[in-house]
Amino acid sequence: MSVNNNKVKTTTDLELKDRLVAINRVTKVTKGGRTFSFSAIVVVGNEDGIVGWGLGKAGEVTSAIAKGVEAAKKNLIKVPVLKGTIPHEQFSKFGGAEVFLKPASHGTGVKAGGAMRAVLESVGVTDVLAKSKGSSNPHNLVKATIVALGELRDAYTVAQNRAVTLEKVFKG
Repeated sequence: MSVNNNKVKTTTDLELKDRLVAINRVTKVTKGGRTFSFSAIVVVGNEDGIVGWGLGKAGEVTSAIAKGVEAAKKNLIKVPVLKGTIPHEQFSKFGGAEVFLKPASHGTGVKAGGAMRAVLESVGVTDVLAKSKGSSNPHNLVKATIVALGELRDAYTVAQNRAVTLEKVFKG
């Protein structure tokens, strides 16, 4: 398994759009009673190959979302998007969530549910087939999808890493 260093260095010149994936009301039981707060998982992306996720926790919903957006901006990754789809099939796991991504032809659309759809649309993928197996926990689904996208490599990168020409990559 190869290590993929595709972290984005700066966020100052990016137009990032945020999407709220899930929000949970969490309770802390103390001697004085119950204390309620909110946990929000947020995905940000520029819809052109850059995506990140963040988790925010606060006493109010808006504060939790704002914290999630700030956390998401700190761990952005670059994803190869070719003609609106991904370059190859990819399988990934995180916790109990398993994710399978498959490229699709133009016009197919994003065939994915819930948390995976938010991540794929934020990265700018317009045509993809996606399947989630195992846990449907939005936190783990988002993380598994981000891991799968982070492991994608386009043909140019493969050729560069192998120190061969682009034609040789396709010949095998």
